[in-house]
Amino acid sequence: MRSMQNWLDEYAESHQNSTNKIVHWICVPLIMFSILGLFWLVKFNLGLPEAYSQYQNLASILIILALLFYARISIPMAVGMLVVTAVMVLGIRSVESLGSNVLLFTCIVVFVLAWIAQFIGHNIEGKKPKFLKDIQFLLIGPAWILGFIYNKLGIRY
Repeated sequence: MRSMQNWLDEYAESHQNSTNKIVHWICVPLIMFSILGLFWLVKFNLGLPEAYSQYQNLASILIILALLFYARISIPMAVGMLVVTAVMVLGIRSVESLGSNVLLFTCIVVFVLAWIAQFIGHNIEGKKPKFLKDIQFLLIGPAWILGFIYNKLGIRY
């Protein structure tokens, strides 16, 4: 099994250009937010108590699976991604309070524009996105950014 550092090092291979790095610092969180927001709109009923009804959606399942992926590789990274995800969920719920159509429109626009920017960044870099090699790299992108923050704060992952 690859270590978190192995994942981040391989991801970094196609993210050396400073412009591409900036694009990723902006767009990776936006893409994560938009995907979670879109999946948040896919509701279902598991018969949980009313207090938990807002969390009965596809995003909650995706979050649990992603956190299990991170925890398998690095507990500190899983904890950090839990915090990042919780902040995003608060943002998603805030936008949803304006209406589910507002959340849908916002997430679609953000998703499309952020991916366009990502591919422009990779074109500038001259290297293909890593997720084309292995879909798991879609989960490594947010961890790559968090890894920079952890390094600045002296947190080991």
